[in-house]
Amino acid sequence: MCRELSLSSREYEIAIVGAGPAGLTAALYAGRAMKRTVLLEAGIPGGELLNTETIEDYPGFASITGPDLASKMTEHALSFGAEMVPARVTAIGLDADGRKRIEVEDGEPYFAQAVILTAGGQPRKLGIPGEQEYAGRGVSYCAVCDGAFFKGDHLAVVGGGDAALEEAVFLTRYASKVTLIHRRFEFRAQPLLVQRARANPKMEFLLDTVVEEIVGDGQRVERLSLRHLSDGASSDLAVGGVFVFIGFLPNTGLLEVHADHDAQGYYLTDQNMQTSVPGVFAAGDVRAQLTRQVTTAVGDATTAAMAATKLVEEPVAVAATA
Repeated sequence: MCRELSLSSREYEIAIVGAGPAGLTAALYAGRAMKRTVLLEAGIPGGELLNTETIEDYPGFASITGPDLASKMTEHALSFGAEMVPARVTAIGLDADGRKRIEVEDGEPYFAQAVILTAGGQPRKLGIPGEQEYAGRGVSYCAVCDGAFFKGDHLAVVGGGDAALEEAVFLTRYASKVTLIHRRFEFRAQPLLVQRARANPKMEFLLDTVVEEIVGDGQRVERLSLRHLSDGASSDLAVGGVFVFIGFLPNTGLLEVHADHDAQGYYLTDQNMQTSVPGVFAAGDVRAQLTRQVTTAVGDATTAAMAATKLVEEPVAVAATA
């Protein structure tokens, strides 16, 4: 049986933080379950979809732009009754009665029995001229998402960790050549990954080198301006695209209490997407997992929303089995 609630204007059964693909999916399922749900988002709904020019690996759409998919997902999610509120969440705490208190930048806090964290994260940026200008037009942070758009091109990959080496090798299936650019002489990646990359005939390496500017024709990337650290010499590298893998920053700093996480800061969850904090769930790019795709985000969020719904409906039973 569902517990009858007397809710004020800022009290909800389920609160969702972040309106990327995971957050929108969670809102859809929570709304369909007829739970009073609020979706808190500081910006435009869609998350990283808004920075993706074309998507070809989401079931049901042979090709769709990221903004178009974000718009469709938003409309679909809100059609089931979830409320979307433009608000920047600054902290999430636990009150003595078990409610989750969601502090926002401007205004009074929101309260919920269950919270689903879908605030995502963002790739580390190089912070150089041309990077923002050509994002989605030759600058990418996801080889799986965008590699197929660069068939036959000479590509550059920036980074020296596991992700950079793995993604560089992955890109060789599309590119005519992949040049890996790393600021040090030694890699941080596992030796096996380095060995595989060096054995690939399509791979080349520029070590002790940084990218200082990404240059294009106003539409697409054409070349990189490089600086060699040891001697300060400058050079150019003609490429059709550049993939940046220098780290990812999950937005996992909102909880006021400790939640278990891995070494990179991603939340660890159980099979129901619940974190080590009862009633706090995580889905999408904030959660430790093998890969981060739109499809995995919506799958995580489906599970999280259904588990949160069950917790709201059967809090005693859920607590007993936790």
